[in-house]
Amino acid sequence: MISEQSVSEVWRNEVASWLLESGCLYFIAWGIDCEAWHDTVDWANLKAFDFGEIPDDRFVMTTWHDKEPLSEALWFAGNCASHPDIELLDTVIVHVAREERRVATLELYDESQTMVDET
Repeated sequence: MISEQSVSEVWRNEVASWLLESGCLYFIAWGIDCEAWHDTVDWANLKAFDFGEIPDDRFVMTTWHDKEPLSEALWFAGNCASHPDIELLDTVIVHVAREERRVATLELYDESQTMVDET
């Protein structure tokens, strides 16, 4: 999730529920209110199972990246995101912004996958 604008809590809850219903198993948040997005997905996952035990194959891993450049969060999505019980096959980027920038965002994702840690 790339968040470039604030949204209402209600809308954030609706998006989180939609993501989980769509099969999201790893949620990475970056940008404005990324910690709130992270928490919302966690709460939506708990709520989906009436705050009881979540089956291993439905547990959603979540991280937020508020102190990293977007390229590093995208690198993490492509190289580090994994689930202990399900093989993750696809990376879906949800971009919350006033203007659509699909091509530029996908180019940045592709470029980020070849980044090398220079430390």
